[in-house]
Amino acid sequence: MFNPIRWDAELIRRYDKAGPRYTSYPTALQFHEDTSPLVLEYALAASKAARRDLSLYLHVPFCANICYYCACNKVITKDRSRSQPYLHALHREIELVSRSVGRNQIVEQLHLGGGTPTFFSHAELRGLMAKLRSHFTLHDDDTGDYSIEIDPREADWSTIGLLRELGFNRLSLGVQDLDPDVQRAVNRLQSLEQTQAVMDAGRTLAYRSINIDLIYGLPKQTPDSFARTLETIIELRPDRLSVFNYAHLPDRFAPQRRINETDLPSAEARLAMLEGSVQQLTSAGYRYIGMDHFALPDDSLTNAQETGRLQRNFQGYTTHGHCDLIGLGVSAISQIGDLYSQNDSDIQGYQSSLARGELATRRGLVCNADDRLRRAVISQLICHFELKFADIERCFDIVFRQYFADCWPVLEQMHRDRLVCLEQGSLTVLPAGRLLVRSICMVFDAYQASAEMPRYSRVI
Repeated sequence: MFNPIRWDAELIRRYDKAGPRYTSYPTALQFHEDTSPLVLEYALAASKAARRDLSLYLHVPFCANICYYCACNKVITKDRSRSQPYLHALHREIELVSRSVGRNQIVEQLHLGGGTPTFFSHAELRGLMAKLRSHFTLHDDDTGDYSIEIDPREADWSTIGLLRELGFNRLSLGVQDLDPDVQRAVNRLQSLEQTQAVMDAGRTLAYRSINIDLIYGLPKQTPDSFARTLETIIELRPDRLSVFNYAHLPDRFAPQRRINETDLPSAEARLAMLEGSVQQLTSAGYRYIGMDHFALPDDSLTNAQETGRLQRNFQGYTTHGHCDLIGLGVSAISQIGDLYSQNDSDIQGYQSSLARGELATRRGLVCNADDRLRRAVISQLICHFELKFADIERCFDIVFRQYFADCWPVLEQMHRDRLVCLEQGSLTVLPAGRLLVRSICMVFDAYQASAEMPRYSRVI
């Protein structure tokens, strides 16, 4: 199903507000601080008994340089020796977690994120992947989806070759913007040639997919300058593109305080950047997947959406949402059945727990029946832009209209505004509503009344 977008600036202004990105429901803001590692062990045991396949996420927090816009959990250092105690803890966590995992549970998806995963030396990367393969069942061929985030300033041909040898077949490149003035304003100087070199290496070495991340709304950006960046990126023809809206939250993220707020583009300029991006990408043949993501027509995400298999988890849109997700590393989040659990976000606390032979679980939540129901509704809308009430009623033994009676007035208004088509047995997100799907999902979010809106980015 091809999902066209209709631009309606008036509707965007009316419905654009702060809200979750729904990589989970409930979101991480609802996690409790008293979650025990024992709860994670019980969930892993249930996953083992059910023989569910796995997705692994490993968080590498280290970066050699700070990017002022960044909101990730990171450690800025040029001292490469700092990786050693962290790797020791990560290896120990792999050992402890794998005790509760069966060898018949295949790792269908693997992702190294951060931070900058290539902060690790080649020997350290080899050792980490050997550790994973000795404790989990990874594919020996190229059938798994094994991806890694790349800072083109920190990788060369030999690094990309090593990663291919280790089993990685997908690359995600952080670019953000190619304009030198913007790069200086956010302290990320990165030439087009550096990005091009990594992409050339990836294609020569037969990586299955290359993704590029861009951000609009950064200081010094203008609609014209961002259009030039996007034009150049389109010429590189990545398989996927993520075009994120910069969320300026300096009270939460200290590096953002180094950004001069007078350099930030106006709300009107940001809207113009988004509108131009949609037009440029769709004209170039990219499909809008949803939530800032675009992909070529032959990409697996596009195929999954067309066939109803697309799902969403803490790694974003995925074709492996059926897998239990195990997060390893500082601040990493796991989703095992109905359990969400998060590791200690403090690197010293994380390492100390593992040094004692204990898992570093600190926060989490076990979904109740209402959470599971609303998660299914939100997932359908955010991945497929449509919802059949009978499917939800059959799965959860409810009468949809009665259960969500409090949502109906807002949905009816959205219907009148042509964001959605609300019928007797279905809800369909219309082209004018697809950029605002987060706002539509928020109607079904039971936690929004008490949510801290300043802690979320705006929808647009």
